[in-house]
Amino acid sequence: MYTFDFLIIGSGAAGLNFALNASKLGSVAIITKEEIFNTSTYYAQGGIVGVMFPPDNFEKHIKDTLEAGSYLNDRVAVEITSRESPDRIKDLIELGVRFDKKETGVYDLAREGGHSESRIFHFKDKTGYEIERVLSNKVLENPNITIFDHHFAIELITQHHIGINVEDEIDNIDCFGAYVLTPQGKVEKFLSKFTVLATGGSGNVYLTTTNPTVATGDGVAMAYRAKAQIMDMEFFQFHPTALFNPKERPAFLITEALRGYGAVLKDINGKEFMHKYDPRKSLAPRDIVARAIDNEMKLSGSEHVYLDCRHINKDELLEHFPTIYAKCLSIGIDMTKEMIPVVPAAHYQVGGVVVDYSARTKINRLYACGEVSRTGLHGANRLGSNSLLEALVFSYRAAKDAEKYFNDYSINKNIPEWNDEGVKLNEELVLITQEVKELNQTMTAYVGIVRSNLRLNRALKRIQMLYEETEELYKKSVVNRQICELRNMILVGYLITTMAISRKESIGLHYNIDHPFKTKPQ
Repeated sequence: MYTFDFLIIGSGAAGLNFALNASKLGSVAIITKEEIFNTSTYYAQGGIVGVMFPPDNFEKHIKDTLEAGSYLNDRVAVEITSRESPDRIKDLIELGVRFDKKETGVYDLAREGGHSESRIFHFKDKTGYEIERVLSNKVLENPNITIFDHHFAIELITQHHIGINVEDEIDNIDCFGAYVLTPQGKVEKFLSKFTVLATGGSGNVYLTTTNPTVATGDGVAMAYRAKAQIMDMEFFQFHPTALFNPKERPAFLITEALRGYGAVLKDINGKEFMHKYDPRKSLAPRDIVARAIDNEMKLSGSEHVYLDCRHINKDELLEHFPTIYAKCLSIGIDMTKEMIPVVPAAHYQVGGVVVDYSARTKINRLYACGEVSRTGLHGANRLGSNSLLEALVFSYRAAKDAEKYFNDYSINKNIPEWNDEGVKLNEELVLITQEVKELNQTMTAYVGIVRSNLRLNRALKRIQMLYEETEELYKKSVVNRQICELRNMILVGYLITTMAISRKESIGLHYNIDHPFKTKPQ
């Protein structure tokens, strides 16, 4: 048994930022599935929004965010995030995060699709890496923070585990920590005053994704089983431009900032096509661009389209996008002379665990920050580079909220050990790998960029079958990471599909050919 004041599950920007702020109050444990660096934050290329310099202002950013989200956003969450962006950017700079500057010394702000101004702070084409580097180092240096890498959180601990029968509708559920699988294969109790879900997204539910392999929807699944509220899972963002390289998983992201810098999308024959879909052309919001690419691929029967940056100055390309240049070169593509083959890939989970403006979930003493959460900021579609900002704004707010109640709670040590009575070692790993493939294929074919009632209902039947088979296997097996991840991904696939079926309109990232498309909610 381990006891800490704060238990954080996940080591991306949200989890690390919460840890640094909470460490001023008490002891902190960070549970991470692999190494501390293996997060979606680490792989984020584009940048982070900061509304700091004229002619930009908060109202412009708020308007851009609402428009991108088809006005399904929570306007208060949008205003909070925008107005607190300068302070959170300053926090990063004070910690030592580097952002690119021009020769004059002013910040070299980028512009991405859907943004009306240049407001993206970036460090070359590896901004997430830079943020993760600094936050990780600060956490590792902090004596009040303990890192448990290669540990896997299986379930949140609530009243259900101490013999109290809590009905779905009751709003007084508490979280006491989590059951965690250690590298030695033992399930340990990690007990805490406060627990924070910062587990990231669920891109590995789909066949092609830019997410690291750790993004299997664990936080959403654990929260759902613990009776938290989940919302907006039908809105799953596909990044329009992942490098087309079928042998590689996860797919390598070609940042939207490259289009912001002047790169142009072209079809398989080398002709521009975005003007047919949106007056903003290659700088339209991601949902529009992804659907346009998907349609062009279907029209031509091709497996990809192209991103052309041959007309951009070579020295500038190498200066601003060295990671992309090196990656393309490693598979034989010189982006200064050849077009880059690109394809949409599952990229960002817009919905998630519902939280308030302090990142509190419906479950007492449980917070959720970052991609796992649903703050209301994104609405029906995330505006590029808002996500890193959201992670910092709401993890900071969560830590400040916990400070108010820090002395009101104690650690509940009256928690039973993990019950593994009657289970046996499962040697049929082929069952797990096969069901992952079936789930990936089902979600990609039927619950992808373009949907229909027929496809969604077909997906639901297959997912329900996978769910029944996996639950039966789970109950009989010694717990391991593979079966837990499969179980979580199937549940997340179910939530995405059922919420997509429930939404009787096409809006934002949810596009169903059987329902009319709307730019604003009914």
